[in-house]
Amino acid sequence: MIWLYLVAFVVMAAGIVLLLGLTPEKITDDLMGIFVPKQNLRDKILIAQGKKKSRKLTKEILHIKDALDATGKANQFTAACAASVVLMIVGCIFSVMIDNFFMTPVAAVIFASLPFFFARSTIDAYDKQTKEELETALSIVTTSYIRTDDILGAVKENLPYLKPPIREVFTGFLGDAMMVSSDTKQALRNMREKIDNDIFFEWCETLIACQDDRTLKDTLLPIVSKLTDVRIVNNELKTMLGEVQKEYWTMVVLVVCNIPLMYVLNKDWFDTLIFSIPGKIVLSLSGLVIVVTAVLMMRFTRPVESRQAVKGGSEWNI
Repeated sequence: MIWLYLVAFVVMAAGIVLLLGLTPEKITDDLMGIFVPKQNLRDKILIAQGKKKSRKLTKEILHIKDALDATGKANQFTAACAASVVLMIVGCIFSVMIDNFFMTPVAAVIFASLPFFFARSTIDAYDKQTKEELETALSIVTTSYIRTDDILGAVKENLPYLKPPIREVFTGFLGDAMMVSSDTKQALRNMREKIDNDIFFEWCETLIACQDDRTLKDTLLPIVSKLTDVRIVNNELKTMLGEVQKEYWTMVVLVVCNIPLMYVLNKDWFDTLIFSIPGKIVLSLSGLVIVVTAVLMMRFTRPVESRQAVKGGSEWNI
């Protein structure tokens, strides 16, 4: 009977797709409309003034999209969104097939996140390239600015030596300062929001202050040197963090593999775990724990970053 329901569900889903003319592009637009709502003028002004922050989920989705766009893989984002919806349905079907409705939300989340998990390698490579190019760009632009006391001339002088994606950021700054408005401070404020990096934010803030007091330009090089310090620390911690991630995924595999192993060792225990209500609840809780701990593991094993403290100075953030 379950198989009849599944076949009916698949046929109905296919009919809905054909009837509504759903395409990967349309699915992506609909998902972006849900998770990345449009901002009105007031929201944009508050965000620019630092009085309102974008939602973390919104920032993460936009970061994934921008990373794939910058690496010439924009189609992968559309494919990932469409695949995420399909796999979410597959996760629900899987829960129905094993007759465990408690597992439905957990399986839906796990299956839906798989496409973005596999895109993580591209995103990590993009983040690494961005930080390396940012270190080079800030170093040469700062050196030129200290020599000339002209930030527009310093950026224009070194623009040919900058590489994507940092080059587009400084190109936009020149366009704002030379063609849109002569307000250099506002152009710097616009530029600081284009890269989510606290050291870059601090560098732009110091440049804004330098427009009123040129003696502050000597503080720019120590700020740029933080990027080098962060890169050195990350290189030293790379192996250690990699071992932590490897141990975690090994434990996850062992937990999952214990289910078929239980079938071999003691079929009565396996039947209790799979077919009884308490066993189904235990499986669902185990899946939920894996999801939560995976998110926490990825959060706490991220590369080290330097962030501004609330009252001046800086601190390390792991």
